[in-house]
Amino acid sequence: MVGKIRSSKIPYLSLSLRSVFFAHPRFFIMESLGFLAGVIGSTLTMFFYLSPIKTFAQIVKHRSTEEFESLPYVSTLLTTSVGIYYGVTKPGLYLFTMICAMGALIQLVYVVLFLIYAPPKIRAETAILVGVLNVGFPAAVFIIAQYGMHGDLRIEVLGLIRAGLSTAMFASPLVAIKRVVTAKSVEYMPFLLSFCLFTSSVAWVWYAILVQDLSVALSNGVGVVLGILQLVLYAIYWRREVLPSNESDAGWQHKPLLNEDNQDV
Repeated sequence: MVGKIRSSKIPYLSLSLRSVFFAHPRFFIMESLGFLAGVIGSTLTMFFYLSPIKTFAQIVKHRSTEEFESLPYVSTLLTTSVGIYYGVTKPGLYLFTMICAMGALIQLVYVVLFLIYAPPKIRAETAILVGVLNVGFPAAVFIIAQYGMHGDLRIEVLGLIRAGLSTAMFASPLVAIKRVVTAKSVEYMPFLLSFCLFTSSVAWVWYAILVQDLSVALSNGVGVVLGILQLVLYAIYWRREVLPSNESDAGWQHKPLLNEDNQDV
């Protein structure tokens, strides 16, 4: 008797799912497209998060941070941390929240390694940055948003803060663009990173439109524009010879122009 009841429920459940699908095909299509865009954006963003591994392998090997700066990793940790809170607060941003959490964990490892291997003075400066940007600021945002705001207002304010932080992170590609024009060479602006910046930003804009999220759309819209600029510059200067740098530009050749972590989500 039990077997008959179970077997009779299976076709009914299957029929119910089929009826829902055929009754609302557009819903399933939009959900599938949104999921696909989120997977593509997450995959490309993960490439950016993992790209500094070679840099930190060098830091660990030499037991020194050399001329590398901690601000890109500290700022990315800040952005991903706020992104986690925003993604948890607003329903439906599962992929966005997941990639922010993974990014925050990776950036935390980078920051810890930087604190371990940086010279005393730089370590102290980095510790202050971490205290202000990775502890103080997120804590203030959480307390104000959680206890001083409710409902849609909380979501909108968190979205604006996250979008502002993400847009500010694109300052590094702007520096890269300026130096490429000055040196008339793309030697220090890798094509793969520029291409991934463009494609991942496009994927996240696509995702944001499908899930109707203005915050993610605006910040990644900036990434699309900068990605196009970088690809155009690459097309113009990729065959040019590297011109000699003057003394004022000599220092930047030892630092990464295009920050591998400045990928918004």
